[in-house]
Amino acid sequence: MVTTAQARVAPPKIKLTKLFINNEWVESSSKKSFETYNPATGEVIASVSEGSGDDVDRAVKAARRALEAGPWATMDAADRGRILFKLADAVEANLEELATLESFNCGKTITDSRGDIQGVANTLRYYGGWADKLEGRTIPVRGSFLSYTLRQPVGVVGQIIPWNFPLLMMAWKLGPALACGNTVVMKPAEQTPLTALRMAELAAEAGLPAGVLNIVNGFGETAGAALCSHPDVDKIAFTGHVDTAKIIQKATADSLKRTSYELGGKSPNVVFADANIDEAVAGAFHAIYFHGGQCCTAGSRLFVEDKIREEFVGKLAAKARERRIGDPLDSATQQGPQVSQEQLDKIMGYVDIGQKQGAKLVSGGKKAGERGFFVEPTIFDGVKDDMAIAKDEIFGPVVSVLPFKSAEEVFTRANQTYYGLAAAIWTKDIDKAHLYAKHVKAGTVWVNCYHIVDSSTPFGGFKMSGHGRENGEAALELYTELKTVTVKLG
Repeated sequence: MVTTAQARVAPPKIKLTKLFINNEWVESSSKKSFETYNPATGEVIASVSEGSGDDVDRAVKAARRALEAGPWATMDAADRGRILFKLADAVEANLEELATLESFNCGKTITDSRGDIQGVANTLRYYGGWADKLEGRTIPVRGSFLSYTLRQPVGVVGQIIPWNFPLLMMAWKLGPALACGNTVVMKPAEQTPLTALRMAELAAEAGLPAGVLNIVNGFGETAGAALCSHPDVDKIAFTGHVDTAKIIQKATADSLKRTSYELGGKSPNVVFADANIDEAVAGAFHAIYFHGGQCCTAGSRLFVEDKIREEFVGKLAAKARERRIGDPLDSATQQGPQVSQEQLDKIMGYVDIGQKQGAKLVSGGKKAGERGFFVEPTIFDGVKDDMAIAKDEIFGPVVSVLPFKSAEEVFTRANQTYYGLAAAIWTKDIDKAHLYAKHVKAGTVWVNCYHIVDSSTPFGGFKMSGHGRENGEAALELYTELKTVTVKLG
């Protein structure tokens, strides 16, 4: 554990803990609350109002009113965009406060949180620019008719966001939804509700009309389930675990709601012997240890060509041992805690399973520090494809090194997973890179880089990594219905 107190930013003051419904801060109907924690210490930060089905119903009714009556229903598209621009400006003006709150609640390093908050502003601006560009088409049909299409909002959208990138994932969903004219009821992760509440306050200050954005804190089994099954919710957008997505899919079946999912991954990161080895080591290190491995695209399956494997693993392990783990509010910290005791226990369980199944523990594998939920950067070598650590999404700082001998072999093995969110390749052979990009079943493929994501590029997965695409123009399809209008002429 490394800390440098002089570089530490002060913990934030917690002011917003209620539900946000119809632009008002309200207590939950049950008067229940739950505690949210600082994962760096395990200490309680605040008690937050716990939403129930009744609260979800209140929020949905407010969203429906805003959708069908009042200023949002008649607002010009350009003015919707202007509100998103103002909200982006407000996010930048409060960047340090939001970053500190994010780090305090989810354990992300303050440096990474600052980058996330700038990403929030970038995303809101990107979709603000789309608001008045949702165009239909005229279609030259047979006969004396004028046919054209309109893109219109899906309606009331339920959005459920995760704990690893709380505010950035909020922006990824909120930006396109609002640009397209929808209204939103959002449930933040119960572990990390605080920045979503502050964002709601900023949105109201930016001029977002009452009922357009509603925040219902709570648990998946109660507030989340009520949102998914509510008959007046037109779409559910979810980012999280595949098992939860299966529950949502069943809950929405009777109403045939629109759904979109961004789920987990077990991303293959392939390193060939012809790659620049030092760049590939640095890239593989970032691929798995960014935000303590709590990233759905984490490069947790590291395929290394056999002829360089020993050298590569040695260099990777040396970097892992130098990793500065500690207080996420300290600017010198490179890796903060895992988000919860539950997540810590899950990771340590997989470390134990990996050793029992015969993988070689090269470095790490232990809890770090006396308090909080910290895990050492962990490397397993000699991993086989059928081991649990090579198949399951651990969602922590644990990488499995799998040796390979040929491109044909590794291209096939890369696809031997239920997931398909991201993949990467490190090579100087451009033909090999393009063949891999074409062959691998993943929504995002990086060549000689990793974790490069922009608000303008589509993001989503194949297979059990979800369906639908967030970011870019593609996300607009998730939040619009396409209507055909045909007019008889003459």
